[in-house]
Amino acid sequence: MTHLDRRRLLQSSAAITALGALGACAGENADAPDTDTVEAEAPPIEPEPATYTASAIPDGVEQLEMLANGSATSLSLTEAAIARSKAAHPLINAVATGSYDKALEAAASPTDGSFGGVPTFIKDLLDWEGDQTLYGSRAFKGYIAQSDGEFAKAWRKAGVVSLGKSTSPEMGLISSTEPLVTGATRNPYDLSRIPGGSSGGAAALVAARVVPFAHASDGGGSIRIPAACCGLFGLKPSRGALPISRDSGPVDISVNHAVTLTVRDSAALFAATEVDLQTDLPRTGNITEASTRRLRIGFAPDPITDATLDSETRSGIERTAELCRELGHEVIDYTLPIDGAEFTDAFLLYWAAGAAAFAQQASAFSGKPISPEILEPWTLGLAQEFLGRQGDMEGAIAYLQAFESVYHSWFDQFDVLLTPTVSTVPPKIGSQAPDGDYQTVRANVLNFAAFTSPMNVSGAASMSVPIQWNADGLPIGSMFSGKRGDDGLLLSLAYELEAAQPWIDRLPTFKPA
Repeated sequence: MTHLDRRRLLQSSAAITALGALGACAGENADAPDTDTVEAEAPPIEPEPATYTASAIPDGVEQLEMLANGSATSLSLTEAAIARSKAAHPLINAVATGSYDKALEAAASPTDGSFGGVPTFIKDLLDWEGDQTLYGSRAFKGYIAQSDGEFAKAWRKAGVVSLGKSTSPEMGLISSTEPLVTGATRNPYDLSRIPGGSSGGAAALVAARVVPFAHASDGGGSIRIPAACCGLFGLKPSRGALPISRDSGPVDISVNHAVTLTVRDSAALFAATEVDLQTDLPRTGNITEASTRRLRIGFAPDPITDATLDSETRSGIERTAELCRELGHEVIDYTLPIDGAEFTDAFLLYWAAGAAAFAQQASAFSGKPISPEILEPWTLGLAQEFLGRQGDMEGAIAYLQAFESVYHSWFDQFDVLLTPTVSTVPPKIGSQAPDGDYQTVRANVLNFAAFTSPMNVSGAASMSVPIQWNADGLPIGSMFSGKRGDDGLLLSLAYELEAAQPWIDRLPTFKPA
């Protein structure tokens, strides 16, 4: 099977299939696999639900210190993480494919690297050599990656021990993690609610204190949304700051990084991953502390669309603005000068083109026609939406390509932009189910994920910080965004927020569904 050249497909009117001209895949690692189907290791699932209580674990940096001083070995850390994963899985269903035996082998002889010997999970959209990649889809059952994706190479060089793949929605195309291939992943703070998406499995595993950090990716909010839902720190890096794993087409919206328990883990992983990258951006390095610089923060709590901000989220983001004032930053009330309907229309069309591209890949790999047998109704609905609007694609691409300069012009008035991460506290499972009524799910997704995509289109650095919680113990994300290249500025601010209002001790309760 050959790779699809999505940039060429977008620019060619001759690329007509059952779904019409294919588009750039909006998923985070959408290269079609070049391998035969073989038997994959099944996810380890306990036959009966285990009793699991989340307990504090060392973050990744502390685990490295334990390895260095001899108070732990990679094998002991990995065995403990595997035990936690097996116990938590029946509750949160966040493991797509387990690689526990291979993880134990790797931990017995850990490789050198900046995170050598620390256990983690890889998102089920990223190829990790020798492991199954489902792409959250029934169509790719049995696909075993024959090589690492580019970002995976960086993490393997860093020496992490992969316990397997965390769950993702089909091709990362929706803001909840309820794929038909593995079933719904649940939020550790309330099992009736979503963990967000598309890095929902990664966030659920870290929130449950199975591992201190996990690989995540973000093509429209997929790091920041699950971080907000699960009470974690989630930095979306600037475009070009860290390796990518494929050409995403004329508008490069997707990046890879992690969801983490602590800011310092995110900063250290960032530094470890950027080492060999050739980029026009200056090196961020390992940011290790808060800056004394006081910032001008543009405060824009209202969605750019007609999405509805729930009262708890509004109250939370207003508390965050007040905290920033108390810390000595200047907070400026701001209304984003953007036609939200126009932006959302262009972005959604580009996103739908990705669904069409993935549908073609799924059909080619599975050998089956594009149909509900191999693809979810949500993916098919997006693909059909693209099919009906192919003639608008050129204009949408031009609009999105021009948006980066528009976005960056906002920062003539302030240093950092503050908004909610999402519009509501984590919704109930089912409200964004991929097999629900397409128009209803579409409306729910657009209302929920109303804030994050401008930063993907502009290539900007953006982060969700879990400094607010509601009365029921559900996290409320506060999103701070900068310009492209402002990753270090945001990490420095995050350290200050983390010290002012720590979140590490807010352990999940696994409230029953």
